[in-house]
Amino acid sequence: MSKSVPKSVRISAAIASASLVAVTAGCGGGAKGSGGPVTLTYVMWADNQVPAYQRCADAFTKKNPNITIKISSVAWPQYWQNLTTQVVSGTAPDVFRDSVAYFPQFAANNQLFDISDLVKRDNVDLGQYQNGLAGMWVRDGKRYGLPLDWDTIGVFYNKDLVTKAGVNPADFARWTWDPQDGGSFEKAIAALTVDDEGRKGTDPGFDKNHVKVYGIAPDYNTGALGQTSWAGLAVSNGFKYLDKNPFGSRYFYDDPKLAETVDWFAGLIKKGYAPPYDKQSALGGDAVLQSGKAAMVMAGSWLSKTYLDSKTLKLAVAPLPVGPQRRKTPINGVSDAIYAGTKHKDEAWQWVKFVASTACQDLVADTTEVFPAITTSSDKALVAHAAAGRDVEPFVDEAKDPGGTFLLPITDNADKINEIMDNAISSVYLGKSDAKTALTAANTEVNALFK
Repeated sequence: MSKSVPKSVRISAAIASASLVAVTAGCGGGAKGSGGPVTLTYVMWADNQVPAYQRCADAFTKKNPNITIKISSVAWPQYWQNLTTQVVSGTAPDVFRDSVAYFPQFAANNQLFDISDLVKRDNVDLGQYQNGLAGMWVRDGKRYGLPLDWDTIGVFYNKDLVTKAGVNPADFARWTWDPQDGGSFEKAIAALTVDDEGRKGTDPGFDKNHVKVYGIAPDYNTGALGQTSWAGLAVSNGFKYLDKNPFGSRYFYDDPKLAETVDWFAGLIKKGYAPPYDKQSALGGDAVLQSGKAAMVMAGSWLSKTYLDSKTLKLAVAPLPVGPQRRKTPINGVSDAIYAGTKHKDEAWQWVKFVASTACQDLVADTTEVFPAITTSSDKALVAHAAAGRDVEPFVDEAKDPGGTFLLPITDNADKINEIMDNAISSVYLGKSDAKTALTAANTEVNALFK
């Protein structure tokens, strides 16, 4: 599962000072193992995925009787707080789930084991993964992970509210967006917005100050990435995050194309089509959707099983709208990292290689918890979803669309950039600033971090 870094999550100061701590284990070269029975500690942040990867662990140990995998999970905020302390103190797990938001700093501080030589030695096929994912985990020619899954962004909608509003969901496959009038996407949002008197956002006399159901509940706290909110729309509008990705050093958050997009989201609030920032930001769009007070949310494919199996709401998914420069969605994923200080590098590599192979990813596909990174395994996940009665093809179609996906930015200073951009965009949603002013100032502050 992948996600933007929440506003409340900040990388611990420990990681910034970790470069001062000497990591005695080498990075690169051949892996070394103990030769005897070994128990590897393996930590992730997604509790719902533990059973899926336990299946992989059982299959792995069956083939490698001397290696036992001990899996545990920790909630996202505590996960990174714990890990940043553990890598400094020398108590980090042998293998841990890694995120593009945190990987650059771990790699820069020599806290991850370089698997480049092992990938070549064991002939791991990097071409088997979803396009673009394999290159995410390389820094300065060193590889620190192999792709495990992927996700794209779509629009989950309440089928009953759509029917009640007289909106045809078949039109969602072709809806359009632009920052000037919102295209047919905003028309659908307006039609799904209902005030306390039953008037739609498209009706005369609609009362934006007394809304019963909002057309959409945007994810307001998406920081510097905008993964589940403005990212896809902004890029479809011509926005480019930075000079190169990964590891660029000049951001373009002052691009008018981004400002237009953020102002459009702020406009939804002003029109009464979306909840006020100060009322929703603490709850999140999910809570508003689940309460029946919003008809739609923009969210990731990792929520497919949760939303489409809901016992209280009838939900379905549609693709993101087509913007001025076609439909665009961020595609993201995770990997497993080997802690540089582990005493069991060879065993850890064998496990990491197994999890990134079809032997494991086919097992994960059957659980439908995620879309595996290997394309053939991903196809199997689609079949498994369909067998369970879930239509998730919009996510898959987006992922397979040549030129329709882009990577979220991978650079140093992710925590500081996230805080700067979160504050700037929040000020726009709160009506304290226009996007051009806020984003221009923020961009100057962001780029100063690289000087």
